[in-house]
Amino acid sequence: MIKLNKKKLTFTLNSKNASTQTITINTKTFYMPQTDTILRIQLDEEDLINDEFDRMGDDHVFTSVETPMRDDAFDMSDAEKISSIAYHFREIMHTLGLNLSDDSLKGTPYRVAKMYVQEIFSGLNPENKPQIALFDNKYGYGHMLVEKDITLFSNCEHHFVPIYGKAHIAYMSSGKVIGLSKLNRLVQYFAKRPQVQERLTMQIGLELQRILGTKDVAVVIDAHHMCVSSRGIKDTSSSTVTCFYDGKFNEESFKNEFLQHIK
Repeated sequence: MIKLNKKKLTFTLNSKNASTQTITINTKTFYMPQTDTILRIQLDEEDLINDEFDRMGDDHVFTSVETPMRDDAFDMSDAEKISSIAYHFREIMHTLGLNLSDDSLKGTPYRVAKMYVQEIFSGLNPENKPQIALFDNKYGYGHMLVEKDITLFSNCEHHFVPIYGKAHIAYMSSGKVIGLSKLNRLVQYFAKRPQVQERLTMQIGLELQRILGTKDVAVVIDAHHMCVSSRGIKDTSSSTVTCFYDGKFNEESFKNEFLQHIK
């Protein structure tokens, strides 16, 4: 039985070699039981409110600019991932009490798995990264280039519910320019993975700097989070704004011009 306290998680393993262990829940590493171990979890309502996992999710904590990935993340093929996810999602639906023989539901595990791998989380796979071609700035354009209101759909990595909004991008050419549609594709690539908005903003900005060979990049994202509006506080009117400024965009004149363009 697992007993969840404010600071520690104490459990008994119901297996052939049962033992009692204590895990501090604010540590970085959690050790999971062997697959043949059955855990029976009992959570007190008061303890659950103070659960560290809930706190981290509601506070939108993130740990790195890089998306956290295992070293073996791509050992499985997409077909194998779809099969595995479909199996486990079927178990989730079964646990919720849904009748999986119903015509409307029986195909849902496969549909969800396919959507995860091939659509909304396809940005996890570096093979799906857009190929970006640069062109010489032969016309000598010397002002900022701004593309605003880029449609953005992502998913919160804490609750796996949608984030949606707009991204605005600007850069100053260092002699090269990028095709406009590639800016949209780059936003979509980094958005199509479990995300936090701060990381997404930084990933787009840093990748643009790398591609363009310039520090002069700005990114602003204005987005709504379903983890805020559909659960928890249930605030449907608020949005979250994050920004990335570097190079000339750290100067107030450039920053203000950019912000005027995206009003």
